Amino acid sequence: MSRPLRRAAFAFAAAAVALVLTAAPAAAHGFTSTVYAGLTSPGPGHVRVELGLEYDLLVVSTADYEDDDPLFRQGTAAFEARDPVAQAAALDAHAGTVLKYVAERFAVTAQGSACTPVQDGGFTMEEREGVPYARLVLDVRCPVSTVHEVRSGLFPDAEGYARDTKTIVTYDLDLTSGSAALDAAHPSFSTEQSGARRFWEFFRLGAEHLLTGIDHILFLLALIAGSRRPREIVLAATTFTLAHSITFILAALGAVRLPDAFVEPAIALSIAIVAAWPLWRWWRRGADAIDLEASGRFALDRTGWARLGVTFCFGLVHGLGFAGALGIEQAWSWSLLWSLLVFNLGIEVVQLAIIAVAFPLLALLRRRSPVVGRWATGAIAVGVTVMGLLWFGERISGL
Repeated sequence: MSRPLRRAAFAFAAAAVALVLTAAPAAAHGFTSTVYAGLTSPGPGHVRVELGLEYDLLVVSTADYEDDDPLFRQGTAAFEARDPVAQAAALDAHAGTVLKYVAERFAVTAQGSACTPVQDGGFTMEEREGVPYARLVLDVRCPVSTVHEVRSGLFPDAEGYARDTKTIVTYDLDLTSGSAALDAAHPSFSTEQSGARRFWEFFRLGAEHLLTGIDHILFLLALIAGSRRPREIVLAATTFTLAHSITFILAALGAVRLPDAFVEPAIALSIAIVAAWPLWRWWRRGADAIDLEASGRFALDRTGWARLGVTFCFGLVHGLGFAGALGIEQAWSWSLLWSLLVFNLGIEVVQLAIIAVAFPLLALLRRRSPVVGRWATGAIAVGVTVMGLLWFGERISGL
């Protein structure tokens, strides 16, 4: 084995191991957070805002910033007890503190004039991607205007509790409707925002979601490790894309809705099963497992077709996970369909880039040194399988 090839093998294995080791079971998506905001206009000078805020993050951020220790104690106890009623009660008991924190970081203006927010009703709880969220409704009074601007600086990096918080906004204001994605680099938008700007925001959001969603990257690595020929990874990636695009659209139309308690464990289990596929094949066929019997349609053997079927089924579940990242969970979310498809496009571009880098290197190792190639494939398969099983156990138990 030549020195350059040994170096390539070492680099590939090191990158795979580093990726698995940094995939902390406690948070497959890292320490990022997403805020959901829906804005409508019941009448002139009147904006209704519905905010979805990650509960534990809202409690610790507000308590720290406002020096409200009772909120921290009561809110943390309710979180640890996993009691939605107690969680809502903790926020209601400290509504003034919470509203002050939120109002200083989320604002609506009308042609440069500030709008005044007032809380409408108490807090309610819901669950998104297996995480408790607090729902806060604001009644916002503004000067009569045909242009509104929304600015979000909720849960900034400077507070130290979350990084790169995204705010997904859907709006029906000023005789127009649409959606926007806000973050620290792009904290505001106007209802006059161009289509090109909205396209870029959601394309970037999709790309970042895949790059920061370590579970989705590991699933992709599992597909790569289990593919024996370029046609297999191309077909697997296409099947996965088709499947999660279907559930994207169905979720946006309100035609399908599964609880996060099912979706999140299923995603983790899919990672483990797809990653374990080449291990099972080696156990059954030994070193011949990398050979492809190119006699069937699309030059795939029975094993290849079975793997595509499994990939398609799990792609449907992953689509629900992707939809959850945009808050696609109610029938009215069909208005997000355009943004959702752009978000999907961002995911696919990153997915293809990862395949274009990782699969040729693995194929080179298999061709130049079959033993090293098998070891590299095995290391990836074992590492990803273990992480998938750990996540599955964690999500099933609700830890």
